[in-house]
Amino acid sequence: MRGEKYELDLVLRNNRTTEEYPLGIFHPHQDKHHIKKENIGLIEVMGLAVLPARLLKEMNLLADTVLAGENPEDVPEIASHAAWMREILKKHPAYAPENVKNQPASKEALLAILREEIGLVFAGVLEDAGVYKDTEEGRKAFRRFVAAVH
Repeated sequence: MRGEKYELDLVLRNNRTTEEYPLGIFHPHQDKHHIKKENIGLIEVMGLAVLPARLLKEMNLLADTVLAGENPEDVPEIASHAAWMREILKKHPAYAPENVKNQPASKEALLAILREEIGLVFAGVLEDAGVYKDTEEGRKAFRRFVAAVH
């Protein structure tokens, strides 16, 4: 009950697959698998990101690698994060190899950046999982669905 009215929360699922998305159209897409490959569940839908435990170790190793001015692609345990890290370095050039060797950089600050960037990736995971996308077409389809069940 919310006041005098009932509230119903629906979590819509769709397990269709395509050649482009063999694990599922509404599953985290491949570009985000380095952070979260597992499908989302009710906890994530409610706003709590459940991330793989491996990320803690990987982010520490990624930060150490970047701060040493090394290429994450050369470290097997974190190679899957290399392309993502290149994008992060475009936004935070102080951590680029040519800059990090010339000035001391804080691991804590870099880890804070990585946590923020993981959050952005996870927001994308939620968007991937949305059966009704946040587009005009998706909003129209959602309104048709609501009208059909109303």
